[in-house]
Amino acid sequence: MSLANTSLTCFLASYALATALEATRLVRPMPINRWAAWLAGAAGFVAQTVYLIYRSRAVDLPPLLASTHDWLLVAAWLTVPVYLLISLLHKDVPVGLFILPAALLFVIASRFVNLEPNPRLDSLRWWGMAHASFLVLGIAGVVIAAGFSVMYLVQYSRLRHRTGENEGLKLFSLEWIARLNWWCVVVSVPLLTLGMATGALLTWLSQKTSQPVSLWNWSFLVSGLSWLALVTLFGWLLTSRRPTGRIVAWRTLLAGGFLLATFVTLGIVSGGMHGMSRPPQTTKGLPASAGGPV
Repeated sequence: MSLANTSLTCFLASYALATALEATRLVRPMPINRWAAWLAGAAGFVAQTVYLIYRSRAVDLPPLLASTHDWLLVAAWLTVPVYLLISLLHKDVPVGLFILPAALLFVIASRFVNLEPNPRLDSLRWWGMAHASFLVLGIAGVVIAAGFSVMYLVQYSRLRHRTGENEGLKLFSLEWIARLNWWCVVVSVPLLTLGMATGALLTWLSQKTSQPVSLWNWSFLVSGLSWLALVTLFGWLLTSRRPTGRIVAWRTLLAGGFLLATFVTLGIVSGGMHGMSRPPQTTKGLPASAGGPV
């Protein structure tokens, strides 16, 4: 099969297989399980990279601007290298169980949105690129932070109940997980703030085009509420003298889960992040999908 025909199902199956193999390490922690999971994740990452490249060439736009479909795939694509890198550096930690499910969710959600580019970005491409880049990097960071939060809570529960360490579930120390979680949040929230700011600027600039965007719609309001929840968490982390790791983990998990659910739901229900859509068409031989673009 030609690389140009690499399908979404191919890397979705690779990520699902990697997650399943990571889970088998809980029962039989053998090197072959770990390496098979890593190779499956790496194969999916390569296949997804090829898919995004061909999608970008087909519509003559960067993946972040090509459509909501591509934007969600970029969010998934950013999380996979984190899994691959940590798995190489810390071979005994099944980090895929905490990170790969988010990548799977993004890829699955991408099947329900449109593949068509947003025509409103033709004259505002650079600002649109900045807006999409800040948002996708910030969301990827929050998703990874939520994964570390789950890891923290599992480790905390195990230590509290003195259940002992499962040979197949060796995790980082609570101190290390809390530190990783803290940095993910501290880096992600400013990126999301820049994404919201450039989005507002993009909306203002669109008023001078033939297809203006209004801030007064429910998708903007819900996105704003998600951002406020994360900013509140960010401010609390920076101002609180001794926030306990468990509280940080729970708040990060709740805020990250809310943000993830918000953006995925908006992408599926409205057809695009801000309801910017047009009737779906076929793009240079690539199949169209239901929904709408970014």
